[in-house]
Amino acid sequence: MQDPNEDTEWNEILRDFGILPPKEEPKDEIEEMVLRLQKEAMVKPYEKMTLAQLKEAEDEFDEEDMRAIEIYREKRLQEWKALRKKQKFGELREISGNQYVNEVTNAEKDVSVIIHLYRSSIPMCLLVNQHLSLLARKFPETKFVKAIVNSCIQHYHDNCLPTIFVYKNGQIEGKFIGIIECGGINLKLEELEWKLAEVGAIQTDLEENPKKGIVDVMVSSIRNTSIYDDTSSSNSDNDDTK
Repeated sequence: MQDPNEDTEWNEILRDFGILPPKEEPKDEIEEMVLRLQKEAMVKPYEKMTLAQLKEAEDEFDEEDMRAIEIYREKRLQEWKALRKKQKFGELREISGNQYVNEVTNAEKDVSVIIHLYRSSIPMCLLVNQHLSLLARKFPETKFVKAIVNSCIQHYHDNCLPTIFVYKNGQIEGKFIGIIECGGINLKLEELEWKLAEVGAIQTDLEENPKKGIVDVMVSSIRNTSIYDDTSSSNSDNDDTK
């Protein structure tokens, strides 16, 4: 098939009659570069500046630019406020018992609050605090606090520690009391993250329970043990009837 862009007399005739489209001109690299630079020049310099830089450069802009800058600055300010609102926490804070109501029960509306009641003499409590510190950075929209248990509840038994409560709008949404419920002495960071996500305290990006494989093995082991016990019991009953 003949190339319509080929330089032949016949193609020129066909172009004159409108049968073939006009010949495509090769793109000029220099022209393309000029067009690109012109397009970039149309972007106002203030659109690449931070709020602080805008303040410093105010004298360099004309009246029309200043009106546009005010609109742009307000937009950037609102974006910054929205980001700060979303990332208002970001750390595991220590509170005392007399702060419990204000910091936890009466916390901001629709904000999840995770509080860890602990005793520093219990190794599992120290492990949970380490994990919660990391999770607080990962989920800054959730409030993470810790409190020495004696400052909140007198005579609280060590068997109930660590204790983690999850609050939202003054209500307890989840609780993990004692070593077993908190995940055991070998608790991994991802396992605690999954537990907190299950009660709605955080929105995790984990796709499945990190402990699923271990749980499956335990269930299989229990099932096999049960079958073995049933078989042994059945054989024993048969022997007794002989």
